[in-house]
Amino acid sequence: MMHGKEKILAFSAGSKPSGTVNPQAISLMKELNYDLSTHKSIQVDKLPDVEIDAMISMGCGDSCPTIRAKERIEWDIPDPKDMEDHDFKEVIKNIERKVLDFLKK
Repeated sequence: MMHGKEKILAFSAGSKPSGTVNPQAISLMKELNYDLSTHKSIQVDKLPDVEIDAMISMGCGDSCPTIRAKERIEWDIPDPKDMEDHDFKEVIKNIERKVLDFLKK
């Protein structure tokens, strides 16, 4: 986790994960000195069975009803998997801005 590791415990999962992290994401995050190469793509039902404070959805359209959360936040961020590097980097910047804003709460 690049931001907030001293404040929060974050989990990441998807409704239809491929099992691997997008190689383009790994490459672009490496440019920001963040190593995603050891991360895995997991299914939401593999998350711990606990109530979390906030579930943030990136815009997949899934409600993720199996995740118990006190707050549900929709960021509506486009999936960058088929984007050119420039556009993919904009998505990364957008996510970072939203994360930093969230951490201020």
